[in-house]
Amino acid sequence: MKVSGFTIARNAIHYDYPVVESITSILPIVDEMIVAVGQSCDGTRELIQSIDSPKIRIIDTVWDETSRQNGTVLAEQTNLALRECSGDWCFYIQADEVIHEADLDRIQASMRRHVNNKRVEGLSFRYHHFRADYNIRDPLPYRRQVRIVRANAGVQSVGDACGFNVQDRKLVAAPTGAWVYHYGYVKPPKTMAAKSDYFLSLYDGRQVTPGEQTEEESYAWDLKTCEPFRGSHPRIMEERIAAKDWETPDVRLGSRWCNPTFWAGLLHKNSRTLRRWVA
Repeated sequence: MKVSGFTIARNAIHYDYPVVESITSILPIVDEMIVAVGQSCDGTRELIQSIDSPKIRIIDTVWDETSRQNGTVLAEQTNLALRECSGDWCFYIQADEVIHEADLDRIQASMRRHVNNKRVEGLSFRYHHFRADYNIRDPLPYRRQVRIVRANAGVQSVGDACGFNVQDRKLVAAPTGAWVYHYGYVKPPKTMAAKSDYFLSLYDGRQVTPGEQTEEESYAWDLKTCEPFRGSHPRIMEERIAAKDWETPDVRLGSRWCNPTFWAGLLHKNSRTLRRWVA
């Protein structure tokens, strides 16, 4: 069984993405790691090279700056990397996602268990979404996503690269039981504001040049549905966590089960899903 890893990266230093930790977290269980590096305003390419692993192969890409609706450029770039993969399984990890070392054996076992079952087209993961700090978790966003897909099965990244389809339908996926640690909203406030402004421009059509400084000096995290996180983080994140140098918003967090804002958000989320199914 051969496993390819793949990801995309652009301006990872400027927007403070934990891309080194992300890539490094899955290197032990992949045979190759394809990294599609877009043209950047910082030293993103050199940062990826500094990982210094023979498994890593960088492909240089140019982002289509006219493709600024609904985040589709992210799926386009992801598919460029996916097409370079040669493994039986292709393990996708975004530049702000990290895998816990405790889950690597579980992930490998799941890939081996399903590799000859062609009906299984992908493998799904559960999610920890962090906000503002490493000990604040938001349980409301997507709870599962496919992050391992079968090669040469017509699988394509879709939408804004959050998920995959095959022949215009969702994949048949089996659960790995493993977790993805998502750190996309844990950054210094000014960096978070700049990243959010640029990220939103990929959806609303505005031309925001990567590297431009936003006028916003801070970012207002919405922590109303959040709860404390008391688990352990991947070891590869220890240095980054220790280096945190911004103040966390002063909020009182309790269990989601006693939080009416969480339940209202969950009801709204589920009703939207139901309306899509009915339509």
